[in-house]
Amino acid sequence: MRFEELLDQVGGFGPFQLWNVALLALPRVLLPMNFLLPIFLAAVPAHRCALPGAPANFSHQDAWLEAHLPREPDGTLSSCLYFNHSQALPNTTLWGAGQSPGLLEGEPSIMPCPQGWEYDRSEFSSTIATEWDLVCEQKGLNKATSTFFFAGVLVGAVAFGYLSDRFGRRRLLLVAYVSSLVLGLVSAASVSYIMFVITRTLTGTALAGFTIIVMPLELEWLDVEHRTVAGVLSSTFWTGGVTLLALVGYLIRDWRWLLLAVTLPCAPGILSLWWVPESARWLLTQGRVEEAHRYLLRCARINGRPVGEDSLSREALSKVAAREQVVRRPSYLDLFRTPRLRHISLCCMVMWFGVNFSYYGLSLDVSGLGLNVYQTQLLFGAVEVPSKLLVYLSVRHAGRRLTQAGTLLGAALAFGARLLVTSEMGSWSTALAVMGKGFCEAAFTTAYLFTSELYPTVLRQTGMGLTALVGRLGGSLAPLAALLDGVWLSLPMLTYGGIALLAACTALLLPETKQAQLPETIQDVERSALSRLQEEEMPMKQIQN
Repeated sequence: MRFEELLDQVGGFGPFQLWNVALLALPRVLLPMNFLLPIFLAAVPAHRCALPGAPANFSHQDAWLEAHLPREPDGTLSSCLYFNHSQALPNTTLWGAGQSPGLLEGEPSIMPCPQGWEYDRSEFSSTIATEWDLVCEQKGLNKATSTFFFAGVLVGAVAFGYLSDRFGRRRLLLVAYVSSLVLGLVSAASVSYIMFVITRTLTGTALAGFTIIVMPLELEWLDVEHRTVAGVLSSTFWTGGVTLLALVGYLIRDWRWLLLAVTLPCAPGILSLWWVPESARWLLTQGRVEEAHRYLLRCARINGRPVGEDSLSREALSKVAAREQVVRRPSYLDLFRTPRLRHISLCCMVMWFGVNFSYYGLSLDVSGLGLNVYQTQLLFGAVEVPSKLLVYLSVRHAGRRLTQAGTLLGAALAFGARLLVTSEMGSWSTALAVMGKGFCEAAFTTAYLFTSELYPTVLRQTGMGLTALVGRLGGSLAPLAALLDGVWLSLPMLTYGGIALLAACTALLLPETKQAQLPETIQDVERSALSRLQEEEMPMKQIQN
């Protein structure tokens, strides 16, 4: 007897599963609110050198500033330099050498800001950029906060993936909730940039538990037929988080209060774990028959399924556990010991790197679209709704593999098309960015469902941890890739599109999991690969005969 047969008896999709999806909705809402928080948290408002005697109104200083600030090559007043002596002559243009070609001897020289900066606070009352002057020469430190955060997520993905396979999904989800709450509160109270970076990195490590645990914990209670519906349904909570972030960011303009607003919901999340069930699949692989029996009876009762004592007896469960209890202590090396799992792991690593790199490369850069940051974030959230519908229809008819490759290809084409759009065609650039965001989100949604179905139960969390590790590496490098515009303006877009195209090609090398039973053991994965190989060879043998 397999676990799917037990699940058929107690109900593979019903009120129990829907209640489980609802209880696990909060982590899915909190994840995008934290992952995309730098859009508001690290926003850089208009700024200029703090100069004594400047008019108080930031927007009515042009005449006075003409005599004190040089101009950049694009004609705008410099945000980082000033004249050491005011001038009455027409404003000097700032060129690469730091001096205008027309400067005469005795004219004021150009200097970096000596007394800090003044910021336009009409849009943001406070961000980490204004708190610690992370502008001009220090602007790299501002970008680095996202990189450090995703580096923490990367480490957390490894830790939570391994530990949740060892000690259970539910217990590690509690650890993720508590540590996210505590570290988020400490981050909001940071008194220095160093303290903020350290606490945000550790917060990323804690939040990684949500990304690794939630999807498999839902999936392992679902039958084959309803995995797609539940997977797409649960992913809509991510879209809700993206949209909610735009609203919260609009209402709360101070970075400390904004950080508290996205952290405090972890408190009710901790209480909700009282009703979240442990994975019965995992319990059986660990030989914990009594606990699995209790959860299965609870599932049958809530789903209204009458279950006979013989069919769900402890003896019957012990036989299922004996069949599935193969790897008691999972290791990341197990993902590479057998040929098929090694192939799956390597392909998933490339695929997840491309999905994260393109998604966060586009999501964290909301400038240059002709909209303010709140409108752009709201639009990016709204476009994710039709992308979910696209995924739902596509994975049911075209399958997981073609959907994954197609959405990544669509994202790559959107990035490539933006390279051909001139600065005068602003509406086209906005439309392509929104289209690319939709494809990136569709690729992300598919990746979670697809990867969860590829790995066996005994290594599912470990496998998700490995792929999330590589994915978060892509997420951590995405903000830094935006700095490549200093080398060539189109290089960041070309990099994002090229990586997405590589990931699309790699996804085609993975096996299809449409309508396939979830593998329980490593042997199940290897056997399924062998059976597919034999099915492919049979027509060839018939032709030869």
